[in-house]
Amino acid sequence: MQSMLRAASVFAVFVLVCASWVSGPAAAQTAAGSKEFTPAVGQEGKDVIWVPTPQSLVERMLQMAGTKSTDYVVDLGSGDGRTVITAAKKYGANALGIEYNADMVELAKRAAEKEGVAGKAQFMRADIFQTDFSKATVLTLYLLPSLNVKLRPTILNMKPGTRVVSHAFTMDDWQPDQVDSSEGRTAYMWIVPAKVGGTWRVQVAGGPRYETAFIQQYQNVGGSAKVDGKPVQFSNGKLRGETISFTIEDGTGKRDFSGQVVGDKIEGTAKGAGGEAKWTATRVAEAR
Repeated sequence: MQSMLRAASVFAVFVLVCASWVSGPAAAQTAAGSKEFTPAVGQEGKDVIWVPTPQSLVERMLQMAGTKSTDYVVDLGSGDGRTVITAAKKYGANALGIEYNADMVELAKRAAEKEGVAGKAQFMRADIFQTDFSKATVLTLYLLPSLNVKLRPTILNMKPGTRVVSHAFTMDDWQPDQVDSSEGRTAYMWIVPAKVGGTWRVQVAGGPRYETAFIQQYQNVGGSAKVDGKPVQFSNGKLRGETISFTIEDGTGKRDFSGQVVGDKIEGTAKGAGGEAKWTATRVAEAR
């Protein structure tokens, strides 16, 4: 009987020890897993360190972009999600944050839930250079100059009129359309221009027909114009998204043109000494 009791006692101790060994590490893991991630300013990411954009500048950047409820806002390197959440909460826009750090993604999702905008503010763990964000109508970023330049070809291929706003850093020789600041921090905005390089035939209703050659560098448009094979003066070429403007001066006077670019077609209004007239243009050759 005593042997049986001793055997039972040994078995009980063995079970207790095993239970302690299993529950101890597991409990520690559970406790560690339940502890919410807290980001630290300056922590390393894939390509940049994390430094949050001040909330006042987040709001200013979205204002610069003219953000509306109909916009689709994409934030590249979304961090704690504040830009995406602000776009959803303040403007009612659908927004997506692309972030490489999985802990930051989960943090941002919790914040969106807390602010009641989880239905409009989405987050995904992904590499910004491997992700398609071409459907964005507003693109925000706080990266580095070298990364901005690396992204630039992709951005320039986005839909004309897309607004791009960067905290602190520029796009090298692509000059911004607007610059603003808040709390000593600077924001730059660009509007993706339509592609107009090439030769166009421009017809003014009831007026002359020009052959123009547009030479485009980002939103700036240079070039030349002819009437009946004779050169006339071309100046002031500018793009703001899909809107183009320029001036042609010939023997009949000066006309200021403004129109909307849709692929290889332009329609608009020309203003001159004789009043306003409709004009259209068709591209007949792409820029080389």
